[in-house]
Amino acid sequence: MLQKANKIHFIGIGGIGMAAVAKWCLFQGKSVSGSDLCLSEITDGVKKIGAEIFSGHAADQVKDADLVIYSIAVPEDNAERIAAREKGIQELSYAQALGELSKEFSTIVVTGTHGKSTTTTMLGLILEEAGYDPTVLVGSLVPGFEHGNLRIGKGRFFVVEGCEYQANMIEMAPEMIVLTNIEEDHLDYYRNIDHVRETFQIFVDKLTGKGLTIFNKHDEQIKKLNISKGVSYGLETSADYFGANRETKSGVQAVNICRNEEIKTELGKLSLAVPGAFNVMNALAATTAAMELGVPFETCKKALESFGGIWRRFERVGTHQNTEVISDYGHHPTAIKATIEAAKEFFPNKKIVLCYQPHQHSRTEKLFDDFIKVLSQLDLPVILSEVYDVAGRNEDQSISSQDIVNKIQKPEIQFARDLDHAHELFREIAPSTDVLIVMGAGDVDSVARRLVQSK
Repeated sequence: MLQKANKIHFIGIGGIGMAAVAKWCLFQGKSVSGSDLCLSEITDGVKKIGAEIFSGHAADQVKDADLVIYSIAVPEDNAERIAAREKGIQELSYAQALGELSKEFSTIVVTGTHGKSTTTTMLGLILEEAGYDPTVLVGSLVPGFEHGNLRIGKGRFFVVEGCEYQANMIEMAPEMIVLTNIEEDHLDYYRNIDHVRETFQIFVDKLTGKGLTIFNKHDEQIKKLNISKGVSYGLETSADYFGANRETKSGVQAVNICRNEEIKTELGKLSLAVPGAFNVMNALAATTAAMELGVPFETCKKALESFGGIWRRFERVGTHQNTEVISDYGHHPTAIKATIEAAKEFFPNKKIVLCYQPHQHSRTEKLFDDFIKVLSQLDLPVILSEVYDVAGRNEDQSISSQDIVNKIQKPEIQFARDLDHAHELFREIAPSTDVLIVMGAGDVDSVARRLVQSK
């Protein structure tokens, strides 16, 4: 369906993944149009290579399209979706479109609760360095990719993120799966952690023939899966590929990479310019997948040691006065904890401030106790902005970031009613701050950009 279409209209084209698929279609010679409620750097990027972009949604914008692709955030009663149905135009969700695209390649799907974008990028860069010339689609912007969130290759491999929200990854046709971890998240869709794990089992079962699952040896939920043909990685010697003797210092970390065969084989030392044990795990996942595809370790090492990170993944945006400003997409309690630990490793003896914006009311409510536990244990100032209201997800808005602040009752944790207020609160404490981490999956990133641009 995707290949046969000539004129494709994207509803919600400003989504990072939607924009990447739109770019791919443009490079296939297709006519592309798209609409979004908010125009941005992402929509500008698609417009620059030939798409017609509309601000807002209207029925006449569908025009003479022969296929409509819509973001999961776009409801059925959207004016453009209604117009498409009335005209008999075929529709695909973003996940279904990725599924169609995955059938055109030998597809490697990187999935899990955390680490998808970074691991996808790392693996894509390794395969590029190895001369495999992959096509890579990332839910972020990659400095080394000409088109940001998309690398167009001529090789047979397609490396892509498989989002678990609403079981979207199940639409894809993988020949290899890289499974980073399984945690309780997206509880507006999943009933509980068992439901999450069962859905990943369905996806793993889609592998056929020689297909491999590359999986995290540490993860308790992954251990409960039935993986018939898998290769493990981890920071423990029982994994097939493992890291040992991790060392950290300001601005860099290093780890010895080994492989268990008939005997333990030391492959070499890997240095990373990105922080945290979680990024070592991401690098191990990418290295394991690449080496199972025949890439030598030295090639993996070369690609990873030049990797400086991606957009909104511990991104060093710049400075505000004497403060280093970092933007991070993390929005789960586990991600908060891991990111702060990584920051303390990379910036020893520095005063760190966290500006965090919870993402989605249902996540905040259902993981409320986890947020309380993590945030209350942080020994640093926290500016907690109001919960980000996710477009297209009609949900109860009774929960507020103020509820978290009230529950913790620590003077170091302050409530910001909006992002302007968060900006003001930080300006008050900026003179005594060495590092500011602006964190969340919503629009809180604008605080980081605004601070860097101001004096």
